[in-house]
Order: sequence, then C-alpha cells, then structure tokens
Amino acid sequence: MTNPNTGLETHSSGVKVRTETKNLGKVYVWELPVRIFHWVNVLSILALILTGIYIGNPFIGSSVPEEAYYSYVMGWARYIHFFAAFIFTANIILRVYWFFKGNKYAKTNPFKKAFWSDVLETTKFYLFLKNKKKHTPGHNSLAQLGYIIFIGLGSLIMILTGIYLYFEPQFQSIPVAKLGALFGGDSFSVRSFHHIVAWGFIIFMVIHVYLAIREDWLSKNGTISSIFTGYKTEQVENNDEKAQGEKRD
Repeated sequence: MTNPNTGLETHSSGVKVRTETKNLGKVYVWELPVRIFHWVNVLSILALILTGIYIGNPFIGSSVPEEAYYSYVMGWARYIHFFAAFIFTANIILRVYWFFKGNKYAKTNPFKKAFWSDVLETTKFYLFLKNKKKHTPGHNSLAQLGYIIFIGLGSLIMILTGIYLYFEPQFQSIPVAKLGALFGGDSFSVRSFHHIVAWGFIIFMVIHVYLAIREDWLSKNGTISSIFTGYKTEQVENNDEKAQGEKRD
C-alpha cells in the first residue's frame, strides 16, 4: 500500500520504498552548521580512533634502531590525538549551541511520549515487522536516540575521561583529579571507560553509514547527498513547503 503523503509503498516485509514522484520538492533539512559539525566530527573521530589504537597498542615504530626522539612516532601520535580531541570538544560545544539555535531538524525531545512510540515503531520497521513508522525528512526518533546516547552521553564520557588522562599523572588542578571518581577512581578504570566507549563509537559509525545508505536507496530522497547540500527530495503538500528548498545558508 502506498502512503499518499510520502510516496512510500509498504511491502509485506515492512520495508518502505518510494514509488510515486508527484508533488516532490526540495526540503531544506540540514543547515550549514549541522553539516559542518557532521564532517568535523567524522574527521576528528577518525583521527582519534586511529591514533588511539596506536597509543594503546603501538604497531609500527622506527625502521632504524635509534633513540625514540629521532623518529618520535608515539610523540606525533599523541600530539595528533590531543589536537583532534580539542577540535572534537569544541565541535560538540558548538553543536549544543546549535541545538537551541537551529531549525526543527537540529532538535530532539525525548521527554515526549510520541518520541518513544516512534522509537518502538521504527525498531519494528528495521526488524521487518508490521509497524506504524512515520516518515520524517529529518532523523527518526530511533536515530535521535542513537545520537543522544553516542554523540551526547558518549562524547561527554570521552571528553571527561580524556581530560583526566591528558593531565595524568601530574594533576595541576584538583577538580581534574577528582574526575577519576566519576569513572571508578583509578587510572585503569578511567582508561577502560575511554577504551570501551571508543569501540562503541566505531560500532555506531558502521551502523550509521549502513542505515544512511539503506535509507537513501529505499526512499530515493537524497539522504547521502543531503549531508553535503542540506536538501532532501520529499513529498510536499503546497508551495510553502517547496519554498523551504529556496533557503540558502
């Protein structure tokens, strides 16, 4: 059955595929600050993961046996890690600001009953069960929940544990030293939180890329290109909605 409001046909498996093309228009979804945040986040997280894996388990070194300061591989890995961490932290702070400043697609509200109802229906959709998932140009509630957990809570844990590890073992600030108490109170516990959440980010990124490609393929709405341009191709009801596509950054 095809939903006239979205142009998506629901198959017996629960998968929805776009079949209609009438009343399609460009809808401005991702504003420029959101797109910048996304790509800065991608680059900083990749740099943090690669250097972090090396710091935890050095797998290459100098090809010539010599003093460490000549090649300085670990030193450069740490410098890049710290620099990427500062960029990552600043980027998260700016995204929090844009949560309040941006358009409706830059926001979420997990305190509404409708949010959790949509999480359930969207979960059933991805499990190929009968569902009443609502189509939205922006992130569905399940995706929003994933961002709250990983980009929100996960980032907070990584930032706080990272600050602790950056100043360890010679703490110049008592408040920084006390951060360890939030994660077990000792260096091993703090490092364990930092390490486990980092792997959580890796798993999240793989799932995120898969679902983005899946949505782009099934909905034919330009999900992938929208993170570059800001626009998605969606069913619109009137010229006012189409006019959203005329907005510029």
